[in-house]
Amino acid sequence: MMSFQPPFSPSLFRKRDNASGASVVAIDNKIEQAMDLVKNHLMYAVREEVEILKEQIRELVEKNSQLERENTLLKTLASPEQLEKFQSRLSPEEPAPETPETPEAPGGSAV
Repeated sequence: MMSFQPPFSPSLFRKRDNASGASVVAIDNKIEQAMDLVKNHLMYAVREEVEILKEQIRELVEKNSQLERENTLLKTLASPEQLEKFQSRLSPEEPAPETPETPEAPGGSAV
């Protein structure tokens, strides 16, 4: 019986496998570097957005405190009748009375 001999040696396959293995590793390294770059960019963008939101929260807390102080001051300066009238406007049972408006003439001046 005759044995089959390949026209090239198996060592040629190993060299090709080693070369393709090296290129796969190089591609994997490039992919990993790209993913790290994307991750770093996203983390930077998120940190930047967090800082902006923290600043907005700080401003809103300051504004809220200012409005609360103003509200407290107005409540202390208002008469009991004014407070009662104001509370009645806020009650959900009764809609707030509308302020009567004077009709306007076509020229824009009040009649």
